[in-house]
Amino acid sequence: MSRNKERLGNVQQRDTSPPPTTSQSEGFSFVLPTEFVELPSGGRYYHEEHPLYDVDEIEIKQMTAKEEDMLTSRTLLKKGVALDRVISSLIVDKRIDSDTLLVGDRNAVIIAARVSAYGNEYTTKVTCPQCAEQQRYSFDLNSARVFAGDDASELKVVSNSDGTFGLELPRTKLNITFRLLTGKDEKRFISNINKKQKIEKNITNQLSAIISSVNGVSDKQTISYVINNMPSMDSRHLRSAYRLVAPNIDLSQNFECEECGFEQDMEVPLSADFFWPDR
Repeated sequence: MSRNKERLGNVQQRDTSPPPTTSQSEGFSFVLPTEFVELPSGGRYYHEEHPLYDVDEIEIKQMTAKEEDMLTSRTLLKKGVALDRVISSLIVDKRIDSDTLLVGDRNAVIIAARVSAYGNEYTTKVTCPQCAEQQRYSFDLNSARVFAGDDASELKVVSNSDGTFGLELPRTKLNITFRLLTGKDEKRFISNINKKQKIEKNITNQLSAIISSVNGVSDKQTISYVINNMPSMDSRHLRSAYRLVAPNIDLSQNFECEECGFEQDMEVPLSADFFWPDR
């Protein structure tokens, strides 16, 4: 299978863009720069009423001090909505609810906003997987690639016309319909992970978030029963299928440890200093 990726790089402004947003005050007039960000989904998996249906890019404003205030607001940070407010503020088309963005498209907006605000170099602390030495390491965010999804026919995944996918599980032979996660789903999933539990339920929570129906039955109680009794072979098959078809931004880059020389591809860690490079 060939991985369907393209370099994200710098987002180019288009001559066909609508008139830029203008902010005016007495004696001052600013033209707020905007840019178009390529959507990994290409708009393929939104319902027909969604503003991004069959749209392959989204227009965003560049960050200003107003958005920086949002990122440092203790109230917003405590509620866990600071980044959501920033994304909503940056999106030019106010018909678009940032919570309804698919996770991959949302990530594309976040990366583009960070690059336009602070540049493409991102330096953060990483821990070497080999020697466990913690060190500062620089990543190039312009090397991020758009992953539009892969051919999952080998796993017998079928793309439905409504933005969902179907497949038959190899062990139980159940027909599963699953969907791609949105920003709202991701927040709910993270919230469940952060809850104090005797046993962490990361895998079952993920399956609960993506499964829409089992053999055509969408009852939550039925889906929960299937998930809790699903053989590991089926669970792994479903999660592999999701990773293959879910469009996203590929942030994996080469890492070489300065202490032991260990080298491998590493997913760029999006830590707290992602939007604060000077901290």
